[in-house]
Amino acid sequence: MNPYVLIVEDEQSLATLLQYNLEKEGFRVGMARDGDEAMMMVDEEQPDLLVLDWMLPKVSGIEVCRRLRGRADSRNVPIIMLTARGEETDRVRGLDTGADDYVTKPFSMTELFARIRAVLRRIRPGLAEDRVTCGDISIDRVAHRVTRADVDIHLGPTEFRLLDYLMQHPGRVFSREQLLDAVWGSDVYVEVRTVDVHIGRLRKALNLKDRPDPIRTVRSAGYSFDIDSAKAA
Repeated sequence: MNPYVLIVEDEQSLATLLQYNLEKEGFRVGMARDGDEAMMMVDEEQPDLLVLDWMLPKVSGIEVCRRLRGRADSRNVPIIMLTARGEETDRVRGLDTGADDYVTKPFSMTELFARIRAVLRRIRPGLAEDRVTCGDISIDRVAHRVTRADVDIHLGPTEFRLLDYLMQHPGRVFSREQLLDAVWGSDVYVEVRTVDVHIGRLRKALNLKDRPDPIRTVRSAGYSFDIDSAKAA
C-alpha cells in the first residue's frame, strides 16, 4: 500500500510542487488549502502523514495540530510542520503542540523526503519497510509473500492488500467503507459487502489449525487486525 500524505498548504505553487514530487516518489497525495478543509479531509480518510503549513487561512496549522492531537482517532497521525518561522521559540512551540518534525522554508525536496521517511520509520515502520511482521505473520512486499509461523500463506492480490493495510494499523477498527476506499480506491465502485467476502477468504488462508484468528470483527463497526491473536499459540 502506498502511504497517503495529506498536504495542507495555501500557497498554490508550493502545494503543486509538493504533490508532483510526492506522487513521483510513490505516495498517494491529498490536498487541502486551509485548516477547515484539512480537518474535513482527515475525517474522510486518515492520512499516514500530514505535511502541514503553520500559516493557513481560517484555522492555523498550529491549531489543526492541536485539534488532531486532542482526538483519540488522530492523536498518533505523524505531522511535519512547514513554516517560514525559524526562531527557536517557534520551533519549540510547534513541537510542543505535537508536531513530529519541523521544516523551515525555503527547503529542498531532498531534505523534506528524508524527514518524511525518518518520521515514517520511527512512527509507522510498517509504511517504510519492504518487510513487515506482526506477531507470527510476516509480509514481504517485494516478493509479494506472506508467511505465518514460517508457513507460506497464499493470498490473492486483494487479500494481500487488505492484510497489508490492516497490519499497518494494528488494533484500529476500520469500517467496510474505509477499507473499500483504502484497498480498492475511492474511484472504483464495489459493493460494500464485497469486503466481507475478501475478509472471509483472508481469514480462511491465515487461520492455520493451531493459530487464533488475527482478524477481529467489531459488530456494527467493521474489522481490525488483532496483534495479540497474531502471536504464536
